[in-house]
Amino acid sequence: MSLIATFSPTCQHMQVLVEQLQDDICAALESQDTVTFIEDKWERDGGGGGKTRVIEGGRTFEKGGVNTSAVFGTIEGPSREMFAGMLAKQGVTLDESAPADFFATGVSLVMHPQNPHVPTTHANYRYFELKNGDKSVWWFGGGADLTPYYLVEEDATHFHRAHKSACDALDPAYYPEFKAACDTYFYLPHRNEHRGIGGTFYDYKNTCDKTHYLELAQQCGKAFIDGYIPIVERNKAGAFTEQERQWQLQRRGRYAEFNLVYDRGTLFGLKTNGRIESILMSLPPLARWDYDVQPEQNTPESDLLQVITNPRDWI
Repeated sequence: MSLIATFSPTCQHMQVLVEQLQDDICAALESQDTVTFIEDKWERDGGGGGKTRVIEGGRTFEKGGVNTSAVFGTIEGPSREMFAGMLAKQGVTLDESAPADFFATGVSLVMHPQNPHVPTTHANYRYFELKNGDKSVWWFGGGADLTPYYLVEEDATHFHRAHKSACDALDPAYYPEFKAACDTYFYLPHRNEHRGIGGTFYDYKNTCDKTHYLELAQQCGKAFIDGYIPIVERNKAGAFTEQERQWQLQRRGRYAEFNLVYDRGTLFGLKTNGRIESILMSLPPLARWDYDVQPEQNTPESDLLQVITNPRDWI
């Protein structure tokens, strides 16, 4: 019997779901641009593989990617320490005398638009399962957030409302919990800034039936399309100045700082020999680090800084 056969049917169900989300999200994003995604299929030496889809040089999107993966194998070598740290958050200790077999699948995306008045966005939905001796561990995670360069309150409210509606369909307690978790996670302590205006974030969810969390991922994936595409449509054709472009590039530097210093997914992928091109797809194509640049008071740039240093409710 192959290793993959030892895992639950949820692994296949979630893999089908994330691949459908990839198709739907890519189609929605392509409807806003003049270019299409290119697909790069890859296989992992230890088991499984994925589909990396990248869009570059469009009129709307300067760079972006929507990736799926479904990988499995035995945890061994240096990666065992990384997995042990992740499992410790769930109170799980690996049995060193038994094989530790895992399955993980998910969809992850980051989009970097050309126009500074269109926000960068990120989303991911994932599932993890582990077999280790007599232990069987599983959980779901996911979320989406918005990183504007110029604050448009209508856009921020729209994005949050779309995700609140998706969460409310499963549990009205989810949105406030996930919104608070998003504000906490996407934070750069060395800058005292949040990465953007938030959204939703959840992880290690396993107290309900698995079908409940499959539905949550499906609803939130649809909410991403409903929440982000209208924002792109409203702002993609607007004029912008060179000063606004430079501000966008400076803020992209903050995005890169978060992803390389704090993002758990990036760090985990780099330390467990993940596929580098897919992992670093999230980085912007261009960014700036200018020494001690501070915007003038009472400008659109300073308005953004007020919001990302003091998170607020959008609904």
